[in-house]
Amino acid sequence: MIKVKVHLRPIVSKINMPTVLKTAMFPGETIERLFIATQVGEIFYIGNGSIGAFLDIRPRILKLGASTGGYDERGLLGLAFHPKFYVNGLYYLHYSVAGTQGPGALAEPFKPDPCDPKTLSLKWINRETQYDHIDTVEEWIFQSNGQPQKRRTLLSLRRPFLNHNGVNSLNFSPETGKLILTIGDGGSGYDPFNLSQDDMEIAGKIIEMDIAKNTFIDNSPVVTRFNELPSPIQETLTVIAKGVRNIPGISFQRYFDQYIKYMGNVGQDLVESIFSFVYYKPIPVTQLVQNSLMESVEEGLINFGWRGWEGAFPTSILRGCTQNQTLDEKTIVYYDEAVKISVPRHQPLISYFHDDPRPDKFGATALTGVQSYMGNAIPDLTGSVVFTDLARNEGTQSPVRGVLAYTRAKADCKLNDFSVIETDYNSGSQSAYYVSLGTNLEQTRLYLGVYGSMKVTDFNQGTVFEIVL
Repeated sequence: MIKVKVHLRPIVSKINMPTVLKTAMFPGETIERLFIATQVGEIFYIGNGSIGAFLDIRPRILKLGASTGGYDERGLLGLAFHPKFYVNGLYYLHYSVAGTQGPGALAEPFKPDPCDPKTLSLKWINRETQYDHIDTVEEWIFQSNGQPQKRRTLLSLRRPFLNHNGVNSLNFSPETGKLILTIGDGGSGYDPFNLSQDDMEIAGKIIEMDIAKNTFIDNSPVVTRFNELPSPIQETLTVIAKGVRNIPGISFQRYFDQYIKYMGNVGQDLVESIFSFVYYKPIPVTQLVQNSLMESVEEGLINFGWRGWEGAFPTSILRGCTQNQTLDEKTIVYYDEAVKISVPRHQPLISYFHDDPRPDKFGATALTGVQSYMGNAIPDLTGSVVFTDLARNEGTQSPVRGVLAYTRAKADCKLNDFSVIETDYNSGSQSAYYVSLGTNLEQTRLYLGVYGSMKVTDFNQGTVFEIVL
């Protein structure tokens, strides 16, 4: 693949952890502005060379990092503007709700043991008390007086653990006009309760929400399963895919009269993966609920394979070899599950490794963004799929550096290659974690969110760049 080198042009600095980067036009305006959502609950916009405050919901956000040494995967995770935001002022938020902290679904950290069947078939019990927090998906409106107002709650989700809630989790489909919610498997590691493969579980799915139905439900219930939702809400939802571990959003690439969809699946111990698909059959939640009552399995959903598969490989546990600590022993964790879904699972476009000895590649940590680039300003990237990884996995090397890379769509269903994109950015002695990736409306510009720490409580260490030639 062509070696590409780019320049990172700083747009704004000293902000909190940026989770979403996307553009929109204010009602009554024709200027496209960059909006930046931060994990702690702020939304800023860039205009005329200055930064303005759009929304501050920090009091609504669960206290972050208090019990985890500063690291957290909760907070303000999703922001999407209605396709006609410039007319109706509607936008959508996904965040973790203040005051909903629970003890978690398990008392001890989870590690599956292929020799102990009990660890392979755990059930999430006592869900109303044994959970970590509650996430909400809401519709808001930017009023004519410039004041924000919440209009309605679309979903309230009880989550088992603090991690794998998704990020950049709300995006509108240019194909259907529906709001897409991309949400992770609920967390811990190895998906302890196999929520991602259960058709009734909301966790680990890609969900379409028909917000045009304008359904209002007073006191929307807090749920974990589709069959717990009131019928009017069920009727607004369809499911595109399951088998999601953790996901940094979905990107749409126009290709003649259709769209290629790209989504990343964050890996466990072995690989990070990017999937692509064009055709899909969204399954109404009402149909999934009916199937559940009849104890039948829906065959039409795209299945990304998790938890039996980690990208292109059966999910493995990595253990250091007793006789040689420089080597790892890899044991398939969920063998029966891997066999069962080996045929129906969707193959990834790429899987790249946490440990890669090839000199032109890198060791991965976590996929943090996937975006299609359709601009001409960086010709070698035109039509490509650009992605970010949190940090190079290079052992104890400090400071830490994130990774920018790209791949391209393929029609032969074979695993594709990828190439690292070189940058001229030098953060000096400070670490530079690549935490988010965004584009403008036409996908002709790319924006990169960088943070100086992995801890959300290390405030004001963020910079947003535009990626230019």
